[in-house]
Amino acid sequence: MASFPLRVNEKEIVRSRTIGELLAPVAPFDKKCGRENWTVAFAPDGSYFAWSQGHRTVKLVPWSQCLKNFLLHGTKNITNSSSLRLSRQNSDGGQKNKPREHIIDCGDIVWSLAFGSSVPEKQSRCVNIEWHRFRFGQDQLLLATGLNNGRIKIWDVYTGNMMKVLRGHQNWVYSCAFSPDSSMLCSVGASKAVFLWNMDKYTMIRKLEGHHHDVVACDFSPDGALLATASYDTRVYIWDPHTGGILMEFGHLFPPPTPIFAGGANDRWVRSVSFSHDGLHVASLADDKMVRFWRIDEDYPVQVAPLSNGLCCAFSTDGSVLAAGTHDGSVYFWATPRQVPSLQHLCRMSIRRVMPTQEVQELPIPSKVVEFLSYRI
Repeated sequence: MASFPLRVNEKEIVRSRTIGELLAPVAPFDKKCGRENWTVAFAPDGSYFAWSQGHRTVKLVPWSQCLKNFLLHGTKNITNSSSLRLSRQNSDGGQKNKPREHIIDCGDIVWSLAFGSSVPEKQSRCVNIEWHRFRFGQDQLLLATGLNNGRIKIWDVYTGNMMKVLRGHQNWVYSCAFSPDSSMLCSVGASKAVFLWNMDKYTMIRKLEGHHHDVVACDFSPDGALLATASYDTRVYIWDPHTGGILMEFGHLFPPPTPIFAGGANDRWVRSVSFSHDGLHVASLADDKMVRFWRIDEDYPVQVAPLSNGLCCAFSTDGSVLAAGTHDGSVYFWATPRQVPSLQHLCRMSIRRVMPTQEVQELPIPSKVVEFLSYRI
């Protein structure tokens, strides 16, 4: 397992460019506590951007319209408070052909959001969501919300109706993420919890163990072969979700803290982590007021950006934008590092999105190729 501590003096680090902000409206007597934006998420087809506005509500806005507003009106935008509010009892199935701005009332504080889909044809599972399996308005777009009471509610985005409740966490669910084919859901939370769920049967697959503190964020790579988790122990781990093994570690404190110190208070709590859709970059957000962009094959951040009071981050569908939410309920956007992936990496992603680790290890190919396909070199 490789350890990747922060060493900013090894190379000149590039600053990211802000492209937009979504500022939450504030009522005259609105209390600040409860307005925190704990989570942000992009729909797999790019149709929606979702963010928790605090007070147990989730807002969904059409992402294309959001980008258009940035171009027309500059970086700052105040979200419209007169949008349509949906709940379990109030659904409208006639709006499936066009994304529309609306709000879901989840009934408890929302710590985490994740988009996925539900497709009846099992054979369609062999194609990644980002690579045009998902068809807006035809396939079912799901939204998983991790709540303060330890439950995970699964919603139909088009109607706002709740479909399923997953129970397993004893405390709040800090983060959840669908695998690219929506066959698995990862959820993380207090007491070092990292759970993997089977989304066909809505049952738990396994628990992953390795962190020394609360685990607060998770995200799958675009081929589903890797899982990133972020913890208050100052570390981001990259796992193989099929075997439960740790492949990489990105450290945010150098030298790395001992387990006792990592399990307590420190000024490097990692708040969020997100995989870019090129499968090469990972973004992390920590309490030292920095956003870091990492490469999975480098031991230092390749790009950084300043951010105070950051809580969550997510890449846009095309990977060109990183969105980050803050304590005051606002969202900030940055342009992300861009690099043309190698042919070897593209081939690896093509194979891994249809083949789990166990099947790769059984292939009649040289051991070095198996290690490469398993992200061990």
